[in-house]
Amino acid sequence: MSFLRRQVITAALTANAIRPVPGFRAGIPAFFAGWLVGELAPHVLAATTADALVNARSKKRDPRGLTLAAASAAGLSYLVAQARQVGTAAEDALVEGLGADYVEQLDSAPTPADLAVPWRKLVYPFRMREPRVTVHKDIAYDDETGSRGLLDVYVPADTPLEGAPVLLQVHGGGWTIGKKDQQGIPLMQHLAAKGWVCVAINYRLAPRDPFPAHVIDVKKSIAWIREHIAAYGGNPDYIAITGGSAGGHLCALAALTPHRREWQPGFEDVDTSVQVAVPHYGVYDFAGSTGLRSAELMRDRFLGPRVLQRRWSEDPEAFEAASPILQVTEDAPDFFVLHGQRDTLVAVEQGRLFVEELRRTSKRSVVYAELPGAQHAFDVFPSIRSAHVVRAIDRYLHWHWNQYRKR
Repeated sequence: MSFLRRQVITAALTANAIRPVPGFRAGIPAFFAGWLVGELAPHVLAATTADALVNARSKKRDPRGLTLAAASAAGLSYLVAQARQVGTAAEDALVEGLGADYVEQLDSAPTPADLAVPWRKLVYPFRMREPRVTVHKDIAYDDETGSRGLLDVYVPADTPLEGAPVLLQVHGGGWTIGKKDQQGIPLMQHLAAKGWVCVAINYRLAPRDPFPAHVIDVKKSIAWIREHIAAYGGNPDYIAITGGSAGGHLCALAALTPHRREWQPGFEDVDTSVQVAVPHYGVYDFAGSTGLRSAELMRDRFLGPRVLQRRWSEDPEAFEAASPILQVTEDAPDFFVLHGQRDTLVAVEQGRLFVEELRRTSKRSVVYAELPGAQHAFDVFPSIRSAHVVRAIDRYLHWHWNQYRKR
């Protein structure tokens, strides 16, 4: 591939990462084209600069390609700057939602080094090894669903635990794909290294198993945690739940429906409540109740035929029951909601409207961080943005854990 062609592609990808192509049909390709470039902007910037320097020194110097490379470098630098702003945006959200003195209620205030970009870890973003953490893999929480009923437990490698807080991670994948070891790894490794017990689950997937199989499995995993997590050093009475995309939807829905008996077949009397929820870029409106055109299109073209396997016009109650935004009550647990400003798969308006409903109805704390420049799936692997997000969630959850222990 010629230098000019490489720079044309890089420039197009960079432009899409800065301002993704709009529209329902363009959402998926715009995401895949912009997500990696946005999260790996420092790496793409380094490669583009090196490519341009080599061409500039060669006999086949291409002024058009060099111009495009300069434009891409400027755009990629802008993306890096946006990602670095996430640290400030997340901290501002915590102060707004919890009060300026929330840091005083942590075990220790974060140092400048804690808040700095961990550049060394970002050199190899897909190498997610953490020697301080041990993972107990493929534990069955449901013997009847095969590999979809398995979970992993993350604990500190060299520190015996007793009564530690528990985090439940629910993967995304459009309710149709995905596995427990594909999302949330940076957050779970970070928290487990600091003394948490983290649990990542598989769950049944559509179209083989239509909704509500997904949320039933999430509740089954909570029931498993209640019964078994003490053996791994966890506190069965304190469960935080998190997840992204479809996992964000299931995380929010499970948190808001702890007493929905029809979603607990065979374990109706088990307490499946959680103390706090941290959904990322979740789908909160299955029914189109917000009036957002993007939510209606998702409902009619994907959620209905693929996930619920029924039509809105024939059974609107099923879509309403699956919508977290319609399940908010004054008894909702604490929430920390995160969404990217440039999300092309799930419009940021869904996050905003969900938070508005939580703040209007719930008696508990609600924190909302809208991340500048962020696409969908910003937390999947280590990046500048995900590093800031992980540490913001760390501060929030430790604040919450300390409040829980005081109560």
